[in-house]
Amino acid sequence: MSTVIESPAGVERPARPAYRVTGPRVLRSEWAKLWSLRSTWITLGLGLVFLVAFGLIAAAQYTPRPASTEGMGGELANATAVSLALFGLTFAQLALGVLGVLVTAGEYSTGMIRSTLAAVPRRLPVLWAKSAVFGLVAAVIGLVGVFVTFVIAGGMVSGTPAARTLADAGVVRSLLGAALYLGLVGVIGAALGALLRSVAGGISVLVAVMMLIPGLMQLLPASWQDKIGPYLPSNAGQSMYALTHDSASLSPTAGLVVFLGWTVLALGGAAYRLKRTDA
Repeated sequence: MSTVIESPAGVERPARPAYRVTGPRVLRSEWAKLWSLRSTWITLGLGLVFLVAFGLIAAAQYTPRPASTEGMGGELANATAVSLALFGLTFAQLALGVLGVLVTAGEYSTGMIRSTLAAVPRRLPVLWAKSAVFGLVAAVIGLVGVFVTFVIAGGMVSGTPAARTLADAGVVRSLLGAALYLGLVGVIGAALGALLRSVAGGISVLVAVMMLIPGLMQLLPASWQDKIGPYLPSNAGQSMYALTHDSASLSPTAGLVVFLGWTVLALGGAAYRLKRTDA
């Protein structure tokens, strides 16, 4: 039998049911919030466009010339259909990583995080839900983008040394690795946004870690580059989707383990700050 509450006007009405905070409900809430933002549609669209457009441009510019030839044709002389299809991955990771930062840090800039944490007092389920939802969305966008680009780019370079099919060894693994890499980049972006609680700060650290530091490694002695370089986030991630590997790079499995370690580290820092400090 349900209880009733007597209103001031003397009209009886059923008591409002109590709702429990559960994992699926937090996930649905974060899913709804993600797609309610215009920036989500724009940035995901940009990420997909970067993947497809730059991959097709690279495929169109490909000519099997000697590596010494000047211009893009020379730079891509040893490319494969896989590397051509993934040519835009660097730009796509920037778009998806930035959106990941916005997913979490954006709530701090608007003050909405206080309402979110009031609804989910335990706090950590909010971080897990945001990271899981956006990581999955980023991975799906990456999956669609890399496979579509590979199919089209593969047709463009058919009959050349770069030609590859899905049946060739390592091709599917590379494409799936690229999609997983983009999903994890999105999770790292969300973790940085929650850790730093600043859109500008989160984006700056993301760009520095994923793009600037690997370039600065070239200034270090060669022995340091060989020992440290493969374990940087971007280089470990590249090992996940590279079709071929040399002695200086990690294997796909080792690259995945290292990149997962960086992801867990970022999430751990975000979880600690979320749990220990006020919003």
